[in-house]
Amino acid sequence: MWPYLWVALGSALGGVSRFFVAAWAGEKLGAAWLGTVVVNVTGSFIIGFIAALGPVPFARQLFIVGVLGGYTTFSSFSLQTLELAHEGRWLAAGANVLLSVFVALVAVWLGHVCGAAIRR
Repeated sequence: MWPYLWVALGSALGGVSRFFVAAWAGEKLGAAWLGTVVVNVTGSFIIGFIAALGPVPFARQLFIVGVLGGYTTFSSFSLQTLELAHEGRWLAAGANVLLSVFVALVAVWLGHVCGAAIRR
């Protein structure tokens, strides 16, 4: 049960951090979407840094899955892609990038179309 509590606590902290950082950076950079880019890039850097420190179960639960999972799932995607590349699984790494980005864009478009149809 404790791991779930740590993940929940970390997720709450990460979500609040994402909201703050994205709003602050978006305001400073003059575009809300740039705030999201800042969150994705900083989250990816931090998850890479923590992962490189080695396996620490508590840190993984609280920081990688919890805080960074709440802060940005893009960081998890980036770490998984890097791990696939380190394993020499280049096809899987490329597929992860292509499918995650392309399919997610198609999914968000399709969701938008369905939501707009219901709204009418």
